[in-house]
Amino acid sequence: MESYKREFIQFLESAGVLRFGDFTAKSGRKIPYFINAGDIKTGAQIRRLGEFYAEAYMEKLGARRACLYGPAYKGIPLAVSASAALAGRGLDLPFFFNRKEEKDHGEGGIFVGYKPKAGEEVVIIEDVITAGTAIRESMENLSALEGVRVAAVFVMVDRKEKGRGERSAMAEVGDEFGFPVYSVVDVYDIIEYLEEKPENAENVRRIRDYLAVYGAAL
Repeated sequence: MESYKREFIQFLESAGVLRFGDFTAKSGRKIPYFINAGDIKTGAQIRRLGEFYAEAYMEKLGARRACLYGPAYKGIPLAVSASAALAGRGLDLPFFFNRKEEKDHGEGGIFVGYKPKAGEEVVIIEDVITAGTAIRESMENLSALEGVRVAAVFVMVDRKEKGRGERSAMAEVGDEFGFPVYSVVDVYDIIEYLEEKPENAENVRRIRDYLAVYGAAL
């Protein structure tokens, strides 16, 4: 395993973002592990997470200019931290996010922060994609921005799960909307990491059993 992947998984585990047990995903699936960006609670943690996103952005998109969009609520600090980390690398990108409910006073609307203009590109910053539900909600919101195109999505972990069919949710989302979806690590990296310690055998078994049912065709 590449060293940066191990470093990232160790970071997720130490920060409590990666946990093992019994959880229910937004898709309704019962899952044996959970990736929750909401468990990032300190300045040092969110700064480090932003650096991982920035590294992935620079690796995949280079100095390409785009507006970073953080879907409410978990995506908001992710987009802000990624924007700050990219600015530290010399790429100063604007960011914005949505409200859960449209505001009918003040500036109005559902978006807060930078307002993308026609011809500009947006990059969505998310935590994970399970069945693609959250991304489709984001695309519905972003459709209100006339002439704005989504260039890519970045997530922490590719769960390698089926979407609506047999292919992965990430692949389905990419094909459906015409943009790539990038991840720092995937579930098989997590399995490889866990397998380095015998005490993780039960978690590995449960994740593999889950993927036997919900795992996408590779």
